Amino acid sequence: PISSAAICAALGLTGLAGGAALAGCCANMVGFAVMSFRENRWGGLVSQGLGTSMLQMGNIVKNPKIWIPAIVTSAITGPIATCIFRLEMNGPAVASGMGTCGLVGPIGVYTGWLSDMASGLKAGITAMDWTALILISFVLPAVICWLLAMSLRRLGWIREGDLKLS
Repeated sequence: PISSAAICAALGLTGLAGGAALAGCCANMVGFAVMSFRENRWGGLVSQGLGTSMLQMGNIVKNPKIWIPAIVTSAITGPIATCIFRLEMNGPAVASGMGTCGLVGPIGVYTGWLSDMASGLKAGITAMDWTALILISFVLPAVICWLLAMSLRRLGWIREGDLKLS
């Protein structure tokens, strides 16, 4: 079994490393939810986007190429999260590996902001903080992964039914 939450907890990924881990996990969860929408509709969007992208593990074993859009999206959003937005996970390390599952990752970032404010490390939560969190957790993974998946569908690397949940 693969558990990004367990890996993040074991490695104690907080701060910028936690922010990058959050970006990668969100890219997989939101990415698979969006790129498989045509096969799985709303149930798949919710179960993968707010549940777990691990539902696709059987499909990944059958056709590993379906993982390319999520992996590339992770490689794009991680550096954006850390280098541009300085997004930090100062909540529990396990939240870094939860992504959008139950919104644990974004809530972990928010609780980290509150802790930082209480300890005087942060003056307040800004509009840029919220913008960064929403872009990194939801918008960029959805858009980038969908565009990459469309390209791979055109190439024939992802075929109709490859992302179908059973």
